[in-house]
Amino acid sequence: MNVNDFLSVSIVTPTFNVMRTINEYMDAIVSQDYPHDKLEIIFADGGSTDGTLEKIEEYRGGIDIPICVHKNPLRTAEAGKAVAVKEAKGDVVLLLDSDNIMPASDWLTRMMRPFEDDKIVASEPIEYTYRPQDSVINRYCALIGMNDPLCIFTGNYDRYCRITGKWTEVDREEIDKGDYLSIKFRVDMIPTIGANGFLMRTRELMGNFDGEYLFDIDVLWELFQKEPELRVAKVKTSIIHLFCPDTRTFIRKQNRRIKDFLYFSDSKGRKYPWSKISKGRIVLFALCCVTILPLIIQSIIGFCRKPDISAWAYHIVACWITLWIYGWGTIGGLSGKREAANRDNWKQ
Repeated sequence: MNVNDFLSVSIVTPTFNVMRTINEYMDAIVSQDYPHDKLEIIFADGGSTDGTLEKIEEYRGGIDIPICVHKNPLRTAEAGKAVAVKEAKGDVVLLLDSDNIMPASDWLTRMMRPFEDDKIVASEPIEYTYRPQDSVINRYCALIGMNDPLCIFTGNYDRYCRITGKWTEVDREEIDKGDYLSIKFRVDMIPTIGANGFLMRTRELMGNFDGEYLFDIDVLWELFQKEPELRVAKVKTSIIHLFCPDTRTFIRKQNRRIKDFLYFSDSKGRKYPWSKISKGRIVLFALCCVTILPLIIQSIIGFCRKPDISAWAYHIVACWITLWIYGWGTIGGLSGKREAANRDNWKQ
């Protein structure tokens, strides 16, 4: 294929004190066999003070991929995506968080291949990369295919889960194209696709987004309401997600998740129909946590598919932490003014 036939890609990444992951993140991009003159990296930084900006500057002076950095005064990842996407010049936008690592040099080439089909509007890896050397929590999240164990019960996850043996439980039409699955969703529900190595045609992305925050799942929801025949590719590859190094960070991130969810739900800017998620499934999650036995059974099922004693033992811990934080967060949100999570002293 002639280099002129390759679509250009804008890699969009919000950052805020991400020194823990920035080297691995950047080295993986530099190693890609996709033509570097078709790439640009756009950072939106929320005020890093840990050396992140200095490290980005080092890379800018030493690689053949253009890099630009913009300020993200609202500091959240969704605000950073909005800032960076507005600067994108590529045919396709890649939403790549600073803790996402491309696992192989041909990753981007494979992720871009589905766009040869004009009806494919977006592509996403079908699973997370499991690496024995990663932290217990990162291994656990890779095995369940999500960062929030509640999604096992709600069923709207979007990566392969070794407990259920599925990549989602949302109804869809699925065609196997060899290296990827071509998916058409029903208009009433889509899984929570749109982050951690998600690519989307820039035209469709910008045509369904306007404002200070970019909630990727909301953009897709609105697009599929307008054009239900469009399709998404689930590429038969994975992406590394360095989500959490320890339990303290997991607690902090779950607390941020529930606070931000309640705050932005109040703003009436959200489009995805979270209210359609079965309340019965959420109650089931709580009951399983209280009785514990169903969680143990899930861990055993997962262990039989991919043995890792410490990671599967963490399933019970993660579920209990999530139940506790979400429960108290929801009660607090009902009893007082809802506010976004505090980003002071935040780090990846």
